[in-house]
Amino acid sequence: MFDSIYSNTVTPSQFFLMAAVSLLTGFLYAWIMSFRVRSSRRFFVVAALLPFVVSAVITFVNGNIGAGVAIGGAFGLIRFRSAQGSADELAAILVAMAAGIAFGMGYLAYGIVILLSLAVLFFLLGNLSLFEHKGMQSERLLRITIPESLEYQGTFDEAFAHYLKAVESVGVKTTGMGSMFRLSYKIRMKDPSEEKEFIDELRTRNGNLEIAILPYTEDVPQL
Repeated sequence: MFDSIYSNTVTPSQFFLMAAVSLLTGFLYAWIMSFRVRSSRRFFVVAALLPFVVSAVITFVNGNIGAGVAIGGAFGLIRFRSAQGSADELAAILVAMAAGIAFGMGYLAYGIVILLSLAVLFFLLGNLSLFEHKGMQSERLLRITIPESLEYQGTFDEAFAHYLKAVESVGVKTTGMGSMFRLSYKIRMKDPSEEKEFIDELRTRNGNLEIAILPYTEDVPQL
């Protein structure tokens, strides 16, 4: 059952069997992942098709060094311009590629185990609070927009000391064609119920420009 279906040469029946298994398992995998990964519909379509695409490439290479070098060169010409995905999306893509390699080498049972077991494991771990710590959950990302004429060093220290348990500057950038600055801080509130009062206090100091408080995660760009 766990042996490769390929012999020295790949027959059409073997290839179509591999294609059917990888496509069916890929769509089932994408469907399970859609319950935990927040992404677009197109992402899940790609995740469903990726195991077959990778397996087809591995099948056609099939130990041919020249073909492998040619395919590597072709992929090297591709310039990826899409934004970096979240950690969930990257993990989903890597799992699909790993299963595709197994399918491409003819190990259909291993490919099915990789896709479905990791999808179920991802789903189960996502529902557990095993890796959620109270201190991490209370961290927020504070973004303050200020005019370029405002000296931001020390301007908000009094408000920070009154409302925040901890604060750490994580970046400064210009915005609005250089007419404004955007300050980013990792913060922890003393009392989360005072969030509105905290924002109102900051508004009196930044000229009533934009202020945002967001969950602090690696998926949210700090700037």
